[in-house]
This record gives sequence, C-alpha cells and structure tokens, in this order.
Amino acid sequence: MKSYDVAVIGSGPGGYVAAIRCSQLGMKTAIIEKYSTLGGTCLNVGCIPSKALLASSHHYEEATKHFEDHGIDIPGEIKVNLEKMIGRKQAVVDQTTGGIDFLMKKNDIDVYEGLGSFKDTTHIKIEGKDAGEIEAKQIIIATGSKPSNLPFITLDKERVITSTEALKLKEIPKHMMVIGGGVIGLELGQVYRRLGAEVTVIEYMDRILPTMDAALSKELNKVFKKAKFNMMMSHKVQSVERKGDEVLIKAENKKGETVEVKGDYCLVSVGRRPYTDGLNLEAAGVKMNDKGQIETNAHLQTNVNNIYAIGDVVKGAMLAHKAEEEGVFVAETLAGQKPHINYNLIPGVVYTWPEVAAVGKTEEELKDAGIEYKAGQFPFRALGRARAGGDLDGFVKILADKTTDEVLGIHMIGARCADLIAEAVVAMEYRASAEDISRMSHAHPTYAEAMKEAA
Repeated sequence: MKSYDVAVIGSGPGGYVAAIRCSQLGMKTAIIEKYSTLGGTCLNVGCIPSKALLASSHHYEEATKHFEDHGIDIPGEIKVNLEKMIGRKQAVVDQTTGGIDFLMKKNDIDVYEGLGSFKDTTHIKIEGKDAGEIEAKQIIIATGSKPSNLPFITLDKERVITSTEALKLKEIPKHMMVIGGGVIGLELGQVYRRLGAEVTVIEYMDRILPTMDAALSKELNKVFKKAKFNMMMSHKVQSVERKGDEVLIKAENKKGETVEVKGDYCLVSVGRRPYTDGLNLEAAGVKMNDKGQIETNAHLQTNVNNIYAIGDVVKGAMLAHKAEEEGVFVAETLAGQKPHINYNLIPGVVYTWPEVAAVGKTEEELKDAGIEYKAGQFPFRALGRARAGGDLDGFVKILADKTTDEVLGIHMIGARCADLIAEAVVAMEYRASAEDISRMSHAHPTYAEAMKEAA
C-alpha cells in the first residue's frame, strides 16, 4: 500500500490547486478523481464550457445584429452550426483538462482514477480504474457540488435538464424555459436566446441575481427585456410535466393565480448542493451540518484533526476561485505557515453580456448593518471607448464609508467587468479610499475609466 503525506479527494479547481501547492511545499501528494478527466465541474461541465458557448454565441449575435453598424456587410445568410459550436466547446475543455494532467506530472503528484471513500481517518479505498487502497497522514476533501433540484421535478436529462445537459444539446430549443434567475440560468439562457430560442426565466424571488446589489439586477433585467427574454419574477413553480416533446410548467404568481408556460426544453438551475455521496464520511467520523456541508473551523479543518475540506462542500460561495484560495490556504497551513483569506473580498462574476461583477458589501447589506455610506455611480455610455465599441449598457457603482471614505463595495455591469473587478479587489485589499482610486491615472480611452469616474 502506497503512503502519502497528503491525499486530495476531488480534482476540481480547489483539489488540483491544493495538490500542487502541497507538492511545491515538499509533501508527497496523491489526488483521487472519480471521472476519467481531471478538473471537476468547473473545467468539464461548468465555468470553462459555458464560457466557450457564451463566446461563440456572442460572435454570432455580433455578426447578425451589429456588424452592419460597423460597415461590415456579409453576403448571404449567417447560420449557426450547433454541432460545430459544441465541438469547439469540447476541444476547449479537452485542452484545459489536458493542462491539468500536465501539471500533475510536472509536480510529481500521483493520480488515481476511481471513487475515493474513507476506510478510516488515514486510509482511502479506491473503486474504479485504479482500484486499491492508499494511506495518507493528511486528507483534503474537495469533492465539489452537483446541480440542485426541486423535490417534485423529475430530471429526465432530455427535455427537463440541468446545466450539464444544456452544454451539449443536439438542437437549438424553440422555447427554453429556465427555472431560476441566478448565474447559471441567465448565462445559459443568454446562449440559447442569441442562437434564436425563445427564453422564459421563471424566478421565485422578486428579481434576478437576488444575492447581488439590487441596482445590478435591475440593469441586467432591463437588458434582458430589451433582448426579448420573458422575465417572470415572483413566480413559485408548482409542477413540471413532460408530454412527448413538450414540457408544461405550472407556477403561482404573487396574486396566487396559477400560470402555465409551455416549451420544448426546461432548464432547472436552482443552485447547487455539496457533493459528498460515496465518501463514507461516517467511517472517518467527519461531521456535516443540516445543509449537507462538511463542518470546518477557521483553518478549514474538520472535527477530525487530519482531515480538511475546501470549496463547494464547505460553507460560503460556490466559486472556483474561492476553492482555489482555500486549497492554497490548507496546503500552507499543513506546511506550518500562517495563510489568510478575506472572504469579503472574493469577487463574484456573471458572464452574461453585459458582464456583471461585484466585490465587498452591497448597498442592501450596508443599510441592514446601519453603516453610513456614500455612493458614486458612472455610466459606461458616457465613455468614449464604450461609444467607439458600441457597448453602452451598464455602470460602475462604488460604495465608501461616509466618514473614512474607505471603499466598502464595488458593483459593476457592462463590457469587460469580469476583468475590471480585479482592480476593485486590489484596491480593497489595500484598503483604498474612493479618493485614492479617483486620483490614480487610468488610461484613456478605456472601460476602466468608469471606475475612476465613479470614485
């Protein structure tokens, strides 16, 4: 039986980054992955493939709707080749996951393909291709999450689908109904709306992106309505029924009336749940909370001293970059270092177009906490670069402490916001004031000038 200093269960962004950092710090490391490709949900059926389809569908929309404005005439009809588009997405995924294979070899990490489960606190049984057993002094659980579902919905994965199936459809839906107005539903809804599908978003709360600053929700809702999405807020889904190639959704509106919506595909995107199935946590005595998350202390250590957990299986936002931070954190903790994570400064991004990004406190959170603040907002349409590029929607909003001027939150929607948010994180990590940002030179003409102007 092979023995290791550290074994990592799960090879998503949290797991593979943890394994690399452990190896860099001199620990003999193994990683166990249930599937034949490394990279977890993010690289295989999440962040990377969805961004590939968002990019392809964005190019199509530009060609059909905006090239003419730029003086580019394309003779003949512009058509979507969905099979080729999905094929390109898969090529991007394969290249990215192949990169993780290379990193494992480069860092001398042993990879085991199979389902890892606890035999006891230091032994892991592996079932699958590399069946057997390994021993490890320290174990990191990084098994991620799976799409959630509503108890009364049967996912047939053909017409009633999750994000995983939505990434490999064989046809463009005539009418895609999306249950859930969060990040995943909006991103995939936009992909298929651009390609010609009618899209209806059904959300239980009174707005899309309910966890983000309300101003961002309002602006994106406006953009989606302009793109002829059907937006049904404050609707509680009661039933989803498939009849042949048709799906019927019944939902209750805020007046208590039942509303029916019919379409050929229903995407269920009501969040994600921690995935701990098959781990046999009981054998190691690892405790979970009532939300199905693994309980950890401030060092991401479980109630069992040598077992740690990171990413989507523990509390906090289910974000790849949050899992990466935690992976490095645990590796450095095991090496006797004193790492630190500021969870308030982990940015959130929605990769629709316009992109939506935020870091720090929302206006609603500051009001609830009774913190006095100032707000500065600047629209992209006032920027020369935005007018030149034709991306006019959106704004940057900065919230700062009324007394000290320290920046408490930055919220933005517009072109390139997924990248612009990094400036906000850097500023807030160094506890910048709004005045600090406003006095820093920003290149002209750029989208980044909206940050300076808002400040």
